[in-house]
Amino acid sequence: MGLSERASSWSVSEVLEWAQDKHPTHMSTLHKAIIKHEISGRALLRLRERHLELLGVEDEQQQQEILQDVLLLRVQEEITELSDICSDCFSS
Repeated sequence: MGLSERASSWSVSEVLEWAQDKHPTHMSTLHKAIIKHEISGRALLRLRERHLELLGVEDEQQQQEILQDVLLLRVQEEITELSDICSDCFSS
């Protein structure tokens, strides 16, 4: 997958690429929602259960699968930020 390291900087097309890779069985619903609502990486990281319902993902198991992967993205984002902070602190 050719996604940039920080999910927060993803474009709508990169979010689509991530969704296709992680949730290919839900793409009919997700594709339309991502395009219609222009969900960028920043918006993806803020998704909650109620947002998924509004986007048309009504199955609770599907919601949990998506939210788990979004949580992993948030954790990766935090680790990258902490790593950047630490490298700035020790590079001086």
